[in-house]
Amino acid sequence: MEMLPLWRGTHLKYRFKPECALWPLAVMWDEYIREMVRHRDLLRDEGEMSTVNPRFHAWRERQIRRCNGELGGSALSVTHPIIAFELSDGCTVGCWFCGLSAGRFKGYYEYSEEHAELWRGVVGVASEMFGSAARTGFCYWATDPMDNPHYDRFLFDYYQITGALPQTTTAAPLKDQALTRRVLELFRRYRTVTNRFSVLSKTHLNQIHAAFSPEELIGVELILQGKEALTAKAFAGRARERRERLGAANKDDATRVPQRNHTTIACVSGFLVNMLQGRVQLVTPVPGSKRWPLGYRIVAEHFFRTLSEFRSGLQSMIDQHMFECLPRHLPIRFRRDLQYEAGTRHFHLRSRNMQHRVVDNLAPISVGDLIVCGNCTASELVMRITADGTSVLAVADLLDQLYRAGVIEEDLDDRFASQTSKDVASRIEAANHAAHNMGVDHADSR
Repeated sequence: MEMLPLWRGTHLKYRFKPECALWPLAVMWDEYIREMVRHRDLLRDEGEMSTVNPRFHAWRERQIRRCNGELGGSALSVTHPIIAFELSDGCTVGCWFCGLSAGRFKGYYEYSEEHAELWRGVVGVASEMFGSAARTGFCYWATDPMDNPHYDRFLFDYYQITGALPQTTTAAPLKDQALTRRVLELFRRYRTVTNRFSVLSKTHLNQIHAAFSPEELIGVELILQGKEALTAKAFAGRARERRERLGAANKDDATRVPQRNHTTIACVSGFLVNMLQGRVQLVTPVPGSKRWPLGYRIVAEHFFRTLSEFRSGLQSMIDQHMFECLPRHLPIRFRRDLQYEAGTRHFHLRSRNMQHRVVDNLAPISVGDLIVCGNCTASELVMRITADGTSVLAVADLLDQLYRAGVIEEDLDDRFASQTSKDVASRIEAANHAAHNMGVDHADSR
């Protein structure tokens, strides 16, 4: 009764109005949500690297702008952390809606003396190369952190090295309640991004409230994911597969699975590191699709056994795939999700939830028409546009603006496209087999 404007239809008109003061809990809740949104935006800003790593910074900024137009309803919630770690292989929970299609659990990265040394070294390299942006990192992906009984020890190392405690999201807070309480105690001591429990049913919700006190849960956001909940499911991974399967069978449940405007649960624009496999990938969010069914694009991949290999792998991916300026030797075309509409001395680019109007009056030949054809490189395009004496600098400036806006296609590599978690596992196994033949076993070395 103290929060009627949050739920009763006849009282919704008082929400966010001075009259809402009659219901103090409603006011407190809305202020809490506003604070969460402000905090979310601060997290996105924390990844700024313009001075410490300009190439990475320019690449990440382009991904942010691209996502703002491409991801639909998912875009605002994506903070683009620059690094994430997996401390196990697969997941024991098996949520039907998993946007990353996490595979079956195959083991965790033990906190042994050797592993702890490599772990601290890896986090130290990230902190050295990326500065304070490394504070945006976290330690799960297509995994549940509570599947690793040493998870809190990895968190504490991360805090000691970077000065920031990684945020935790888990669908298994009841699996090892002692571990969960240790994680919550780290939050109480050092503070961090609000932790999250994914709540899988009403029964699960009741069990969580029975196990943990309100004081323990003060730093936890309960994400209601049960089939009765109103929480949207991203159209990616297992939820996407289920939607398509039910749709093909004309099942009524197909309309209640994911919302197509919630396109991905992936959030990292940077590096995804699996410590168990010794693998690092350069990734960025994209809408779930046949090309990228898990809702993120894999730009590059590297395997490592030692700290020096990890460092060199990061640097090589930055050098080869993160450009500050438009590469002159690659094909230039607009993003495949954009609709192009030519106009008089201008053109329009329309995406899922954004429109760009671009002045195109530099030369008799339309820059937009040449780009949309997609059959020349940036260098070739500049030569054609400037053949009549048009300023090279003016054309370069226009192309640079389009590139920085994130409307030029960067997804030009098909090596990792259309892969599910099973395909990723097969690729890792193949890499381990090849390494073993050379006297190295990635899995054993972990």
